Amino acid sequence: MVQIQPGLAGNPDTLRWNARYGAGFTPSFDSHPLAARALAAGPPVGSVLELASGPSGSALLAASAGRAVTAVDASDVGLRLLAAEAQRRGLADLLTLVHADLVTWRPEEASFALVICTGYWDRELFGPAACAVTDGGLIAWEALTAAAARLRPTIPAQWCVGPGEPARLLPAGFEIIDFRDVGEAHTRRQLIARSRRSRG
Repeated sequence: MVQIQPGLAGNPDTLRWNARYGAGFTPSFDSHPLAARALAAGPPVGSVLELASGPSGSALLAASAGRAVTAVDASDVGLRLLAAEAQRRGLADLLTLVHADLVTWRPEEASFALVICTGYWDRELFGPAACAVTDGGLIAWEALTAAAARLRPTIPAQWCVGPGEPARLLPAGFEIIDFRDVGEAHTRRQLIARSRRSRG
């Protein structure tokens, strides 16, 4: 079910996350609250894309609602865990698992009713991800803030959103539904926005 890309064998993200999801790791498969809110906000009929999914409960939540889901991650170990759980729940036919490096992988434009990403940030990916949303569809994103880097100096600055991001990076024609910093120290920022391209 997971088509492994041999070229990612030495990829730093692949190595790091494969190690994390390796022996002794037990995924909870809990859905992310942001994903649940985005699904409740009423995306139109269509499929869901989750970026940097890992062994995601959010992908399973969308599939359990009858939506086709494409889950993309650099960790083949994480994707295999997700595949096994989808199989156990009878949802395997609704999931397409893509082993890819999100530094270079890009979704097709206007292809998904909902694009979800939690816990990952790349400015170069955000624009194409937003453009992958169909008219009336939603993008839901959570990323670390500068406050997280201040609390944990080992976090690279490029992993954190800057002032006004990601909302200020939205292409024209998006309506912001929710934009907030969350966590006790405001270490994470969440965005939900709806595409209204046909309205200008």
